[in-house]
Amino acid sequence: MELTRRMHAVANLVSSGYKMADIGTDHAYIPIYLIEHKKIPLAVAMDVHEGPLKRAGEHILECGLSDNIETRLSDGFEQLAPGEVDSAVIAGMGGALIIRILTKNWNVTVNLKECILQPQSEIAKVRTFLLQEGFLFIGEDMVLDEGKFYPMMKVQPPSGKIQNKDIWTKTEKQYGKYLLERQHPVLKQYLEREKELKSELLENLKKQDSARAVKRMDELKQELYSTEKGLGYYAL
Repeated sequence: MELTRRMHAVANLVSSGYKMADIGTDHAYIPIYLIEHKKIPLAVAMDVHEGPLKRAGEHILECGLSDNIETRLSDGFEQLAPGEVDSAVIAGMGGALIIRILTKNWNVTVNLKECILQPQSEIAKVRTFLLQEGFLFIGEDMVLDEGKFYPMMKVQPPSGKIQNKDIWTKTEKQYGKYLLERQHPVLKQYLEREKELKSELLENLKKQDSARAVKRMDELKQELYSTEKGLGYYAL
């Protein structure tokens, strides 16, 4: 099973030996890959839609992994029992949906050993939520896949013994504290591209004098300031 660069990076964050649940599994590519490479023993492939789950089941059968991967029709963690799996992958969804999945069945979430999250939007909002709820950040990664940038994170849900009390700056919530501290090359590439695009757009807007253009210019200046703050980590 060959994975895209994005899915490969997500799969690499799953801890070896853990039983995992793939939420929104679609074709079940990640659990199939992990079991074929003997990184995990068992998996539950879950999706809220019957069509993708049927395709997942077909792929699992084709690969001869029906004994290792179970499919379940489920809205998030709904059909997962607390403590049933060690690791949960929630990738390729909007940030608000990921937050909803984590909070809706909180008794399942807090019994996981790790969550691998790859939000497609509202990434700063997801990081802020995780920090507020006491999740412990274990690691972050970022890849460029077919022209798009994908940040992802590995976190440990809060428990009575371990609860994150770390304080992140606004810039770190926006771009990822671990990515910035590691001076991750893909994040740098993203920030440099953002600076170039926003600077060019700002110059074009200066030629206009409408109220809408002025408002957008103010927004772009704030966005550029944030981008510069991120790039500042690479000058250290």
